[in-house]
Amino acid sequence: THPVMHLDQQNETSVTEFLLLGFGTLPDLQTLLFLLFLVIYVATMSGNILIVLLVVADPHLHTPMYFFLGKLSCLEICYSSTILPQLLVGLLTGDRAISFSGCLTQLYFFGSLVATECLLLSAMSYDRYVAICHPLHYAARMRGRAWLQLAGGSWLGGFLGNAITTLSVSQLSFCDHNTIDHFFCDLIPLVKLSCDDPQLMETVASMLCLIFSLVPFLLTVTSYICIITTILRIPSTRGRQKVFSTCSSHLIVVTIYYGTLLIVYMFPTTDLLGNFKKVLSVAYTVLTPLVNPLLYSLRNKEVKEALRKVSRKFMLQ
Repeated sequence: THPVMHLDQQNETSVTEFLLLGFGTLPDLQTLLFLLFLVIYVATMSGNILIVLLVVADPHLHTPMYFFLGKLSCLEICYSSTILPQLLVGLLTGDRAISFSGCLTQLYFFGSLVATECLLLSAMSYDRYVAICHPLHYAARMRGRAWLQLAGGSWLGGFLGNAITTLSVSQLSFCDHNTIDHFFCDLIPLVKLSCDDPQLMETVASMLCLIFSLVPFLLTVTSYICIITTILRIPSTRGRQKVFSTCSSHLIVVTIYYGTLLIVYMFPTTDLLGNFKKVLSVAYTVLTPLVNPLLYSLRNKEVKEALRKVSRKFMLQ
């Protein structure tokens, strides 16, 4: 048993730690789930670290497109490490307790990285839009400083924006229940546990979700409408296929990521939708960082060539 409450000077109880229910409702599957998530974590870290190393090591990959892919892989490494180690410990030991400060820290980094990924995917779609729709202006628009501004702005915006949410949650009172029906400290389950009126917090959360999810999503969709329109104007079938192959992977990732994210955060949580949302959360928190290097990079011709070069060097040593 874990101490979940302490008595303060006013004789009121307040929660000092939370219990993450996670997948505790499936007791017979704990070992299987631990092994599954461990394999996913190792594969995610290996794939994304490989992409970062290839982008840094190969001069042919020092272009805006691969710069953004490298930054996305860095983000996925941080993203997975915010959630999966805690989940793995809970599945292995059965200890699902997380301190109040630990929960807020996880909420801050997870929320910041989600917002950063939304902004970064939007920046990547803009890069593809300029490359395909305005190829003659690409070199001028995407000079070195522009890459850094778009990537740096994504990280800064995500981390500053989520600071507001985390500060708001830290002011809430938690005085009764401390069981979170989720596998990590997410905003909506935390707000629902509070004994304060959740309306203000839910309004703040909805506004930030609109700014950091819906706006980048609409910008990304607009970029892809322009890209697809431009591709359809290309006279040769081979030309269309060649151009579309450079952005089809991005489109798949964006669809999966935003599709699950918007359902989880924009739809109200009912008893019926609760477990479905938990499954969807696995899709964007665990599976997206795993498939990104596979979809984006490891099936890309230039990345495959860079990998072959590195492998040959390694074999010759």
